[in-house]
Amino acid sequence: MTRFPRDRFDDVTDGPRVGAHRGAARRGGGWVVFAWAALATGVLVGAGVLVLALANGSVQFTEGSGGASSAPSSSASSTPTSGASAGSEPSDQASTAAPAAGGSPTDQGSTTLVVLNGTSTTGLAANASSKLTGAGWKVTSTGDAGTTGSTQTIVYYQQASQAAVAQGIAKSLGTSAVQQSSAFPNADVSVVLGADFTG
Repeated sequence: MTRFPRDRFDDVTDGPRVGAHRGAARRGGGWVVFAWAALATGVLVGAGVLVLALANGSVQFTEGSGGASSAPSSSASSTPTSGASAGSEPSDQASTAAPAAGGSPTDQGSTTLVVLNGTSTTGLAANASSKLTGAGWKVTSTGDAGTTGSTQTIVYYQQASQAAVAQGIAKSLGTSAVQQSSAFPNADVSVVLGADFTG
């Protein structure tokens, strides 16, 4: 066994302590650490959820909407038959102010109605026009929307007063997607047919 030379630590005294000693633990110190850890965890989880929601596209912040809203799933550009400028896209959000029942053909009055094919299926606009005419609506003209990738049929209207008529037209086509937009200035109501319209 190794023997070390005697030093001052070998003498036990009742005097002042010599060397390093741990002080008494403060009461409640563990709760402070736990509270800070819980706060940091909550902030990180909240930030992560927000980032994932924005990356997933389920939440979008738009100017003037007063909060988060969903964007429409498809957009349509115009053709020469509709009279709208090429490459224009609707920018307004889907209307929720329109009545659930919608208007009837007697409410159409002088409202102009254009039916546009937003898919690669030929004759779809003519089929939709026949369906609307059979339901009593007056179709002004038909044509192609200029895109072939529309997946959802959407009824666009210019003025808020035309929302009920647009809702009624959408109901006649078996859809509920109605949106106020100025993308089609040469018609009061424009129907852009998507792949969900079977004719």
